[in-house]
Amino acid sequence: MSKTGVQKNYIGPFLTMVFLFFIVGFLTTANTQFQGPLKAAFLSEAGNLKNTMATLITFSWFLAYPVFGNVGSRLVVSSGYKGTLVRGLAMMIGGIVLLALSSWVTTSFPTADMAVGDGTVNIGFFVFLLGSFVVGGSVTVLQVVINPYLTACEVHGTQGVQRMAIGGTFNSIGTTIAPYFVTGIVFGGLSMSEVSIAQLLVPFLLLAFVLIAVAVIVTRLHLPDLDNTHTSEGERLERSPWSFHHLALGVVAIFFYVGCEVCIGANINLYALADGGSDVTSAMLMATLYWGGLLIGRLAGSFFKSISARTQLTFTTSAAALLVAVSVALDSPWVLVSVGLMHSIMWGAIFTLAVARLGKYTSVASGVFMVGVLGGAVLPLLQGVVADAMGLWRWSWLIVIVGELCMLAYACIGCRLRNVDIVE
Repeated sequence: MSKTGVQKNYIGPFLTMVFLFFIVGFLTTANTQFQGPLKAAFLSEAGNLKNTMATLITFSWFLAYPVFGNVGSRLVVSSGYKGTLVRGLAMMIGGIVLLALSSWVTTSFPTADMAVGDGTVNIGFFVFLLGSFVVGGSVTVLQVVINPYLTACEVHGTQGVQRMAIGGTFNSIGTTIAPYFVTGIVFGGLSMSEVSIAQLLVPFLLLAFVLIAVAVIVTRLHLPDLDNTHTSEGERLERSPWSFHHLALGVVAIFFYVGCEVCIGANINLYALADGGSDVTSAMLMATLYWGGLLIGRLAGSFFKSISARTQLTFTTSAAALLVAVSVALDSPWVLVSVGLMHSIMWGAIFTLAVARLGKYTSVASGVFMVGVLGGAVLPLLQGVVADAMGLWRWSWLIVIVGELCMLAYACIGCRLRNVDIVE
């Protein structure tokens, strides 16, 4: 209901956010799936830092979240939700062009190498990292809009965590098909030894044209504002968003959630190929099934009208910690696949709990929340360093167990609302 008492129709905007959430999931997972192929193609001469350098692809993407989270919040205040979406899409197009440019640089200047440790890496790899950072920044800006919009827009018969689950379902559809985009379309189903950097150019240019069309469509859509979810331009907030106890701890929880999710989604194929002795097809199948588990779990979660976000988070974090422990004990990457089902509703549950009762602080809280996504950069990179140091991936999964237990602590204690933290 608007301030004037007129009921607004959010069905169209809701579906728009769901579609954009699909794009976010698709690009995020596609980026992580480049680790394996680019390790073979870009990093063949990287010496004993191959795993560490490969995980920089994910690191550069998620490093953008804390950098651009507040940028997205400021854009919402100055340009509104729709203007912020258009600017985020324009930034995304630029980042995709950079990814295509990395292919051109590498093929045009094959001897332009930089010394890294005891090896060398072509400068085209660093252009790819820059493109990954820019696209990651654009995804951050989009999510500063998508998350609060899904939570706050009133669609009859749904609650906030349920709408987040619906959006998450389509996000997971994107994450599920992304590995096939990388292996089947970009690299044509070739083995790692046959992968060529030249294959990046055309698919990324085509993707850029598709995103241009999406941006044009968004400019023509009607996206009503959400009352009492952000300040007006020039209006100052009375307190820092970090002063809200449940939000600050929610940022910590989302740090571990995204870190754990990406550790498995991005590194399970490296684990399977190295320690598990699996072939490329099996390794990619594991990643696909993992992201497919998130899809199934989010689809199921979209029907949970009466189960609170706190209860959902408590159960799934406990089960995820147990499953990862079993994987370590059995040294089996296949067990990790099942963790996707548990990870499915964690994002929506944590976000819903973290922004509860924040009123006009909601949009700036969404930007602050993005800081926690840095976990997707830190934990997978740390895991790669541990794997290189120990010579195997098995024990690096203890990092994920710690992360799951930290989220469980947030569900049990950290999300509790204090009277001083209730705005509305």
